[in-house]
Amino acid sequence: MAITPEIDAWLLENGFQLGLNPHGKHPLILSAQQGRTDVLTYLLEQGADLTALDAYGNNALWAACFAEAGDCIGLLLEAGIDINYQNPSGASALTYASSSGKHAVVKQLLEAGADPLLSTQDDFSALDLAANRQCLQLLRSAVKALQV
Repeated sequence: MAITPEIDAWLLENGFQLGLNPHGKHPLILSAQQGRTDVLTYLLEQGADLTALDAYGNNALWAACFAEAGDCIGLLLEAGIDINYQNPSGASALTYASSSGKHAVVKQLLEAGADPLLSTQDDFSALDLAANRQCLQLLRSAVKALQV
């Protein structure tokens, strides 16, 4: 994919001339957080660093989950981002999505192979932190499937 005027404008508007912008944000993470599949696709094709982290130690997958940007989540997973990456407190994208009640994201991550048994430093799993019935049911089913 060649850089389009829209992608070039987005990069310039967000201060991404070289690497991080003046606010310390990584373009891969910001584009995922904004649900910009066009920019994300371009960055991935340019070899963007899938291990890039924000100031809180979260990766681009977390940012895409925050935005509930299913297409961005899919692009990042297809590119090989670590689906089970845990931030400094031990929370994975699945843990975050579950604790935020984002059941469509929980479903997408589980279908892609996210580990529902990972726990935080406080020993809470995504199941323990499920914010709503849909997340709870999805995670219960996933954990049961692992026990069979």
